[in-house]
Amino acid sequence: MSAAPAERPRPARMGETLVARGTITAAQLAIALKEQQRSGGKLGEVLINLGFASEEEIAAFLAFQAGVRRIDLRDVACDHALAGKLGESFCREKKLLPVSEQHGRLQVAMANTFDVLAVDEITRRTGLAVEVLAASEATVLDALDRAFGRDEAESLEALIQSAQRAAARVAEIDGLAEDRPIVRLVDRLLADAVRTGATDVHLEPDQTLVRCRYRVDGALSQAATLPRELKSAVAARIKVMAGLNISESRLPQDGKIVARILGRNINLRISTMPTVHGENIVVRVLDRNRLALGLGELGLSEPNVAALSEAIARESGMILVTGPTGSGKTTTLYAALAEINALERNIATLEDPVEYELPLIRQAQINPQAGLTFGVGLRALLRQDPDVILVGEMRDRETADVALRAAMTGHLVLSTLHTNSAAGAIPRLLEMGVEAYLLASTLVAVVAQRLLRKLCPHCAAPDPEPDRKELRALGLTVKDAQRLRRPVGCEQCGGSGYAGRRAVAEVLAVTPTVAGLIGVAEGRAGIAEAARSEGMVLMEEDARELVLRGETSLTEAVRHTWGGDYNRRPPMQLAG
Repeated sequence: MSAAPAERPRPARMGETLVARGTITAAQLAIALKEQQRSGGKLGEVLINLGFASEEEIAAFLAFQAGVRRIDLRDVACDHALAGKLGESFCREKKLLPVSEQHGRLQVAMANTFDVLAVDEITRRTGLAVEVLAASEATVLDALDRAFGRDEAESLEALIQSAQRAAARVAEIDGLAEDRPIVRLVDRLLADAVRTGATDVHLEPDQTLVRCRYRVDGALSQAATLPRELKSAVAARIKVMAGLNISESRLPQDGKIVARILGRNINLRISTMPTVHGENIVVRVLDRNRLALGLGELGLSEPNVAALSEAIARESGMILVTGPTGSGKTTTLYAALAEINALERNIATLEDPVEYELPLIRQAQINPQAGLTFGVGLRALLRQDPDVILVGEMRDRETADVALRAAMTGHLVLSTLHTNSAAGAIPRLLEMGVEAYLLASTLVAVVAQRLLRKLCPHCAAPDPEPDRKELRALGLTVKDAQRLRRPVGCEQCGGSGYAGRRAVAEVLAVTPTVAGLIGVAEGRAGIAEAARSEGMVLMEEDARELVLRGETSLTEAVRHTWGGDYNRRPPMQLAG
């Protein structure tokens, strides 16, 4: 009797594999599968749209599943002649790009490596055997722009000159906003901003010109300089995109756009402000691909991640994240929410504004003009049977009092506050008029954080002469100076010497000892010291470790953790 044929192994399922790799969690997979049932579409696309996985991570899985090699098209010089063999419309429709031709074989980067019909068509058009390479959709579309003259091939100067001619030709401002040269110029400015990783685009009218600047890694850098006659045209185009009133230039306006840039959907928040030289426009760039999807992706140290994770695991209480504007507080709160199982708990937020839309979470934006303040909205949310509430900011006594009472009655409340240190949040809330007993019984943890720029790995160099005051500020010795590195600047980092940012923080856990000090006026001055004795790592210490590992510069660490005040005494003596 013949043996039964061996059963073929089942192909690895995407969801199971991504969970096994640690790319997504089992809870995130469950959410994505429910969303896929509701909206249809491929699981990879759903995971990207929900923000659970990046396009690169999905492309890596598809390459693994198809058994093909991956390629990073950002490092590939695009050949227009080679791409022209297949035609622009075909390449864009199928999201592919020919990379090289050798010995009768054509290497083709594809976003969909399983599109056999596209491979057959390539062979028919070229007569060549095809070697498929895997690439993300975003990098394919970006490379196609370069190959077919939609990007660097068409210089920014040429776009500006074309827009100038349009401004001189078209009289009506609404017609100018839709004129092709103006559209292409604005699209280019936004695409360059996304490509460089900018978080904000500033369009600043001056007496003789319009200055365009990008905020990259927290620092503003000069981008394009536009002629003054394009001021109204560029402003009108952005207003049209955001659905704003193009005829109103005397009052501030706010709007938002979901734009397709470099092959992916980018959320843009628009703010206009009239100035003596015209409307100043700031575009906030909200790229989900850059959003931290969990605590492990924030760059926090392991002790800080562990302390914050322990606080988030609580069923009730209040968790605060403090720091100045632009220190990543909202990102940390979103990452914390991502750690909570939204399938089993009702999560709601009150924000100003809602920066990123999160799956399975009810998000509301406050509207003071209509009477929807944080306090009013929070009271309304408490009637919605929430388990977890995110309040954008503790701005006043009303909001703080309602939030603390919600935390006392079984809700987990997360919010932000503007203070320089974790311990500083406690006197700040007491100054608002919050009762000390309420604060001591409900506060779970306070996180104080900053964002430090990371040194560019391509050009960072030893720092032979570090500033003595800066050394002293972080408790470093002359011997430690041998390990320090400084920014230099190169083509890869745009001459800044830095590439990317990461958080440094201190997490104050409200232990029984700390809670006891909150309730006694004369004991509050010792809260930081008590927390330190129970294991809190100071922000200065966290930053110092990054400096000694060569991840950031001494100047960057001191500037953000000390605010440039080298003479102030540290809250306590750092270890030598």
